[in-house]
Amino acid sequence: MSGTRVKRRLWRWRSNPLRRHDDVVEAWVVLVVWLVITVGGTLVGLMAAHATDQALARQRTERYPVQAVLVTDSSRPAIGDSSSGDRVTAKVRWTAPDGATRTGYALVDSGQKAGAHVVVWLDARGALAHEPPSPAEAALESALFGGAAALGLAGLALGCGAVVRWRLDRRRIEAWGREWDVVEPRWGHRTG
Repeated sequence: MSGTRVKRRLWRWRSNPLRRHDDVVEAWVVLVVWLVITVGGTLVGLMAAHATDQALARQRTERYPVQAVLVTDSSRPAIGDSSSGDRVTAKVRWTAPDGATRTGYALVDSGQKAGAHVVVWLDARGALAHEPPSPAEAALESALFGGAAALGLAGLALGCGAVVRWRLDRRRIEAWGREWDVVEPRWGHRTG
């Protein structure tokens, strides 16, 4: 296929005698929106996924497990109580790295009696924390956050493009009304 045929096929609207300036602007807006979605969405998604992966990797290196003792029973939760699957919040006691005995509330398996040994996770300051995600869970979370960021940018770009196109449509309709006010009286009589 020759170069001029490709150019005509891709930019057919350029040679249209009815083409308005707003039509050209709209074509460029659509092109820019799709470029932002494809290029920008990819970059934002990759950056968000990378940042999430780094944060989760930092959690895995900073958090560590310690043995704790249940202070209260971890009975099965009643309907409406705070729980996560078969895990419930219960009071636990553990020895901090500085030798001090501390107590707090952590998620433990349900159905255990007071005095049972459980594993809890501490952060770099020695405070109770959630167990960090495994590398596979972290990869999934990173992918989800990256996808959400890309979709957010795509939605924003599509929304902005839709607003610009709506304004261009309004301008075209107003211009058509002004032109009709000039042309309509020249047509002579009205029907109806």
